Amino acid sequence: MTYRSGTSSAGGRARWVGRFKRRARGGRGHAHGLTLIEILVVITIIAVVGGFAIAGSMQLSSARLRRSATMIASAIKVAYTRATATSRDLRLALDMDTQKIWLEQSDVPMLVQSRDKVATAGADAITTAEQAAVEEGNKIIQGPPVPKPKFKPIEVYGFGDTESGRGGKPLQSGIAFRAIQTAHDDSARTSGRAYLYFWPGGRTERASIQLRVGKSGGEDQTLTVLVSPLTGKVTIKSGTVDLELPADDKQSSDREDTGF
Repeated sequence: MTYRSGTSSAGGRARWVGRFKRRARGGRGHAHGLTLIEILVVITIIAVVGGFAIAGSMQLSSARLRRSATMIASAIKVAYTRATATSRDLRLALDMDTQKIWLEQSDVPMLVQSRDKVATAGADAITTAEQAAVEEGNKIIQGPPVPKPKFKPIEVYGFGDTESGRGGKPLQSGIAFRAIQTAHDDSARTSGRAYLYFWPGGRTERASIQLRVGKSGGEDQTLTVLVSPLTGKVTIKSGTVDLELPADDKQSSDREDTGF
């Protein structure tokens, strides 16, 4: 009897120990789980942190966009002043493929061809002899051909950057040219290289230089640098502003610096 009783008592203790272990394991598993309220709190925290990150990224992009526009405005002022001080022709090169700008100076004076190619008087030549006479007369009037100027990068306030050979100053990270149009262009450029010219005596071209954040086309992610022809005044406006050229019958309007 004593033996069987001991065996029964030992088996009972074993069962109680097994039950206790199972309950303990079940308790720990329940403690490691997440309630619905805890899950909602975690999701809310993630949403708030993500919102701050997105807002901070947009503010950073806007700051870089404005710094790039300010850098271009500074280069325009430097070129405008230097052309008058040195009596040399200058141009601002804007590379839309590398997103860089730099200043170049010519070795000889540059003549700009008029955009108006329409004859103002006389009838059209009909016969071959008349056409030959007109062409010969134009050659005499035009005189000998003028050598074309050669522009070379110059190191001035870091805009030439000729020593490093990198070719100018880049725009801020993530900022790109959207479109560039100057007075001597028939339409806006969206690729390649554009030039803005400066002449001695305080003269430049009308220009519209549009910058954007990455490949964004939104108005809130675009700035336009506008250049006045007589004073070299630079205005930075939000959004895209296209260049407005004077009409053919109002070529003299550039004499009055009324803006853009």
